[in-house]
Amino acid sequence: MVEPQSNPTPVPEAAPATSVVGNRLRNLVIALVAIALSVSLYLGLNTQSGTGLLATMADEAIPLEFATRNSKPSLVEFYADWCTSCQAMAPDLQELKQAYSDRINFVMLNVDNTKWLPEMVQYRVDGIPHFVFLDATGNPLGQAIGEQPRSIMEENLIALSAGSDLPHAKAIVGQTSAVSAPVAKTTQAKTAPRSHSSQAVD
Repeated sequence: MVEPQSNPTPVPEAAPATSVVGNRLRNLVIALVAIALSVSLYLGLNTQSGTGLLATMADEAIPLEFATRNSKPSLVEFYADWCTSCQAMAPDLQELKQAYSDRINFVMLNVDNTKWLPEMVQYRVDGIPHFVFLDATGNPLGQAIGEQPRSIMEENLIALSAGSDLPHAKAIVGQTSAVSAPVAKTTQAKTAPRSHSSQAVD
């Protein structure tokens, strides 16, 4: 008779208690870190930066053409997405818009858009942010240039909505970002060397 061979199966040794506790602790730390990263990513994506808030505000702004015809005074802001002062003021202006949009039009004109070049020339915009306060008929009442404190802007908006003189307009110049208006290139007249067109005549 042939005896069956027995394959002794190795009996696993009991894991030390310290390694089980260590693995559970490591897994708990990984889970907590994953939750913390998820929460911070969620909050980071839902918090708008200054640039994102400017874009949202511009999309929600009242068009200039409508604002000058709807019998409400207006705050016109000349801005650019790259303007750090504009980005810094965006949260305060958004809150002011929520508080006063029932009585004041909030208009935003991007200086990088050549469509607004006539308005930039009309209001002499050479730094941004540049705010123009218009009465209900579209006539300019005053201007504020550069980064302004919220309290100053709010006092001007209260006066604008009441039809009073603006307490902090025209003379205020805060921190600005320089802007140069896009201008079409001019062609120079070409002259022949003997045309004498560039000579001075007594």
